[in-house]
Amino acid sequence: MAINIFLAILVTSLATFLSRFLGFISSVKIKETSKLFRWFNCLAYSTSAAVIARTVIFPVGVLSDASYLSRFAVVVLSLIIFFISKKKLCLSIYFFSNCYGSFE
Repeated sequence: MAINIFLAILVTSLATFLSRFLGFISSVKIKETSKLFRWFNCLAYSTSAAVIARTVIFPVGVLSDASYLSRFAVVVLSLIIFFISKKKLCLSIYFFSNCYGSFE
């Protein structure tokens, strides 16, 4: 049993670090103004939006007790922070996660 757990951790770690390493190696040749970079940027935004939408529309656990109004208010405030902070996604996601963390 301990060997299986060790192997599972080893394989998942290798897969994670290999993909990150290959991303690092391939990113050296990608310019920030290229279409490929913009595509990856859009992909990151859409993934974040999908996770946020799923959290708001189909909440799990204690968050499901919160009303739709409060959930959508947090989303609107997060969008306001996003645009005020000159489109810095990290700040709005940080606000979003802290508001929902207070429901627990």
